[in-house]
Amino acid sequence: MTNLCSKGDPNRYGLLGSAFNRLGTVILLLLCLLAPRAAMAQVTPATSGGPIKIIVLGDSLSAGYKLPREAAFTSQLEVALKAKGYDVTVPNTGVSGETTSGGLSRLDWVLGDKPDMMIVELGANDGLRGIDPARTRENLDKILSKLKEKKVPVLLAGMMAPRNLGSEYAKVFDAIYPDLAKKHGVPLYPFFLEGVAMDPKLNQEDGMHPTAEGVAVIVKNIMPSVMAVLDTMKAGAK
Repeated sequence: MTNLCSKGDPNRYGLLGSAFNRLGTVILLLLCLLAPRAAMAQVTPATSGGPIKIIVLGDSLSAGYKLPREAAFTSQLEVALKAKGYDVTVPNTGVSGETTSGGLSRLDWVLGDKPDMMIVELGANDGLRGIDPARTRENLDKILSKLKEKKVPVLLAGMMAPRNLGSEYAKVFDAIYPDLAKKHGVPLYPFFLEGVAMDPKLNQEDGMHPTAEGVAVIVKNIMPSVMAVLDTMKAGAK
């Protein structure tokens, strides 16, 4: 193949040809110098890491139980963050019925997707099933320890126990989240369903899963906490 960036024969077409050849050589040399820069400019966005991937390790509350895909928490959060200028992707990885034990068991699989940040939203099903709070604490503790080990920034979303399980159970369960957030030095969003729980206008007929409007409230309320983590990540990358 002919090397377009090599010099031609200056005597091939006489004096005029030599002049044009020299001019052509200069132009070609400039193109050879500029081409790598142009190619680099095109490649940079794709090789600079792309959008920040936020993975929610969660249950049906974040998966969007009985909701259209675009109404799920992950979809609405992605749209809201992009509207604020954040280049993010938030895939829906929630699993309906997930407990903290289930979240722990699939954590390695989730980490295989290379998240840049994670939101841990687990515990609601533990409470509904009356699982020993000590087990819930242990599972969340292991999840946060693993994320710390892998250096994945995390936002812990708190949950509250159903009050029909008794005040003692609720007291022990509710304390899990602030305790672990303090232990691991991670930011805490105290209650994932803040502003939505127990409001019939924002929940489906089962009284537990938010409607699309309910999810919008959750997203609006949690946004400052998510943005704070993203801003900290950005500052740390400088």
